[in-house]
Amino acid sequence: LGRGIALRLGAMGMHVIVHGRDAERGQEVVAEIEKEGHGTARFYAADLASFAQVRQFGEAVLRDYDRLDVLVNNAGFGRAPDERMESQDGLELRFQVNYLSHFLLTRMLLPRILASVPARIVNVSSGAQTPIDFDDVMLEKDFDGGRAYGQSKLAQIMFTFDLAKELDGKGVLVNTLHPATYMDTEMVRRAGITPMSTVAEGADAVMHLITGDVGNGGYFMGQRPARANAQAYDEQARDRLRHLAEQLTGVQ
Repeated sequence: LGRGIALRLGAMGMHVIVHGRDAERGQEVVAEIEKEGHGTARFYAADLASFAQVRQFGEAVLRDYDRLDVLVNNAGFGRAPDERMESQDGLELRFQVNYLSHFLLTRMLLPRILASVPARIVNVSSGAQTPIDFDDVMLEKDFDGGRAYGQSKLAQIMFTFDLAKELDGKGVLVNTLHPATYMDTEMVRRAGITPMSTVAEGADAVMHLITGDVGNGGYFMGQRPARANAQAYDEQARDRLRHLAEQLTGVQ
């Protein structure tokens, strides 16, 4: 999905900051964008399972770019394998990769985004949403891969709603979405699920939030406004989540 979005943005004539863990695959995307002759691109490697690498990535972007028009937080780790894993920082892996590292990176880049308005932030979430048990956020007592994935994706939506409220009227639109159901991706195949939609459908939905008339602070199923899990609308739960993220990432 990230590759498809990057190629579409390049085709629009944009300069694309391509991020990933695999330098070879990332450079292939850069080469493909530049071969088309419309846009330009540059690759940066960082593993979102490491806060240190996220900080290095954010610092590099701030060093190299005077403006940021669009931020798409798309990196994700799915429910399979169904085993509890920890990040390099000792946290439950999915919660860090899918939520905390996006929180950290977005907070680092936000001043530059605000200086580039009008701008947009798109958080690629999922229809798989599990309420967060704040007594066991790292799932040390009762782990399940689907639950871990679902709570990390709900956390991303809660972050979206908070940030949209914070930035309302400041020229930055912040939205989140479930791009498409069981796209034909490695994540889906690794979970043993038969794909139900294409990556192109998911990319269409993300591009809709990047370029369309979509308002601020919405959750979308594909290209349609939808309702997220009830916990996303609980301001007390969002406050608890934000304070936890600030504590774990060291970002205010």
